[in-house]
Amino acid sequence: MRRGSWGAIFLVLVLLAPMVVADSNEFVSRVSLRDVGVLAEGDLGIRSGAVSPDGKDVLVAGMDGFARLISAEQADDRNQDVELVTGRSSTVLDVAWHPRGNTALLVGEDGMAMRYERSTHGITNVNGSFTVLGHQLTKVVWRPSGDFAYVGAADGTVWKFAEHTGFEPLDNTGNSPVTDLACHRNPQYNICFIASMDDGIAIVDKDHVVTWLPKTASHTWIGLDCADPTLNECFGFASGLKSGAIRINTIDARQSFAMSVSQFSLPSGEQIGIAKGHDSSTLVATAPLGMLRHEPLSNETFTVLMPEDAAEFDAVVAGRTLAMVWENGFHRGFFITNFGNVIAFEPAVVEVDTNIMTVLILGAVAVSVPGVLLGLTYMNSPWLQKKYNQWRFKKR
Repeated sequence: MRRGSWGAIFLVLVLLAPMVVADSNEFVSRVSLRDVGVLAEGDLGIRSGAVSPDGKDVLVAGMDGFARLISAEQADDRNQDVELVTGRSSTVLDVAWHPRGNTALLVGEDGMAMRYERSTHGITNVNGSFTVLGHQLTKVVWRPSGDFAYVGAADGTVWKFAEHTGFEPLDNTGNSPVTDLACHRNPQYNICFIASMDDGIAIVDKDHVVTWLPKTASHTWIGLDCADPTLNECFGFASGLKSGAIRINTIDARQSFAMSVSQFSLPSGEQIGIAKGHDSSTLVATAPLGMLRHEPLSNETFTVLMPEDAAEFDAVVAGRTLAMVWENGFHRGFFITNFGNVIAFEPAVVEVDTNIMTVLILGAVAVSVPGVLLGLTYMNSPWLQKKYNQWRFKKR
């Protein structure tokens, strides 16, 4: 009987083992790719892109003043593209839609600061653009209230901008390139952040006061995102596959602080940029070409596209840089390379099969484990055996 008990226990462990194995395979591609063409025959040098607030359009921009509006849902249809004329030969480095979605700002080399009008598809210089003439403008973001935008430069300078006031430099900015600008999505806060190459992360409160967060200057930050508007947190992403939360003090933003960073143990690759993902998550672009997903609620990171799978799909595409990515659904969307390749992605078949297998395993465990446990209880209980025999003979 004791041998039978140990055998039953072993059976329970065997049944439970697949549940652990199913969760341990973390370095996998969870999407499959499909080539849907290129934006042009030559290298466009795409540097930036942004999805409109209503999710319908994507404004992409890059080298030699290139700018184009494409469909977010049908990015494979070139008939829906709208070619935009900037009249400039400088490279557009960043794009930001106004929260209302009627206009967008484009900034870039040589002090390029222009506005796109959605109603006319026209692009014109903004008020006071002479103030930033000669600066390499690297990043731009609108505050969620839409009253001011922030523009950062390669020399560390950050300006606040509004059409009626033009550009006004902020005090206490850094000396190294601004690598990203981001704002919490709650318009009541009007709190934004600056990420820099060497100076760390700074918070910009509703009164445009810049405060540098302690213990952040030791990392090279490549991106910031406030993906979940319900959290009083934003996340910074640094080179070395590192990320860390920033806790926001909504009463006094200057008392906000950065948490310790954690590192994602990807076998190879480096974070190079971020984008808004589906369902309040962050998509992280990697080099070689790949993608990660960061979930702010759990502060966990998962692989979406592994570089080796991108290389197997198309070695030429995989050798280029992921310049812009967006999702129309979970694991469903498009990305654009710096050359101008448009690649669609959707949930991988492997992932669907894995989910079905998980359901089957859990179902087998749900049925088998209670039976095994009842059998164990019966085999080790003389009283139950006696009662069963009495019932059995009585039934006869």
